[in-house]
Amino acid sequence: MKLTIGHLYPDLLNLYGDRGNIQCMKMRCQWRGIEAEVREFQITDAIDFSGLDIVLLGGGSDREQMLVCEKLKTIRSSFRDYVEDNGVVIAVCGGYQLLGHYYDTDDGRIEGLSLVDLYTEQGSPRLISNIIIQNEMFDFPIVGFENHGGRTFIGENRPLGKVLFGYGNNEKDGAEGVLYKNVVGTYLHGPLLPKNPHVCDYLLSHALERKYGNGELEKLDDAQELEANRYIVDRFAGRR
Repeated sequence: MKLTIGHLYPDLLNLYGDRGNIQCMKMRCQWRGIEAEVREFQITDAIDFSGLDIVLLGGGSDREQMLVCEKLKTIRSSFRDYVEDNGVVIAVCGGYQLLGHYYDTDDGRIEGLSLVDLYTEQGSPRLISNIIIQNEMFDFPIVGFENHGGRTFIGENRPLGKVLFGYGNNEKDGAEGVLYKNVVGTYLHGPLLPKNPHVCDYLLSHALERKYGNGELEKLDDAQELEANRYIVDRFAGRR
């Protein structure tokens, strides 16, 4: 078996070490004997989504988001087809915001791709915190770090999780991130996946299910990863 992971514009969208998510997916595949190919795409490259099994869209500054969004608009149709065909996407912070209809900033509106029914508005102050969220489909909480000025509203979509500590999408509704088909959007940096192997395996499993019709994964020894996860939960969860 083989999974091909597309990393979109890592030279522009890698603000908080989101490249670590790629390494995590790659290693968890290799430990299971699954071949993992990583393709990095620069802003001038053509992207054939039909050849990708997982897409990572990382975080960047407002200026970089504008550059990326202008490029993505030219391939929006094929990206939308990939999403609607249950293609797996992990979008972090700026990448998460780009999935929606727009992001209103102090410098004007950044038009999004409208791949998911959500929108973002500028707020103050910035929401900066360690963050813990809970989703009942996972056996463990999801932990990370958030640093965003945008307030994202996801309408009737499912959130990635309920906020146990931190701010989440908009500081108001107690939700963080979004789940739409096989798309995961989130504000969690850190990077996200090394401290949350259950989320990484969620992405890998859905990619394998889509490609091969079987998303079952061999269990790995995640003692160290879950110890890091547990440390953050124990340190912060009781403060809210």
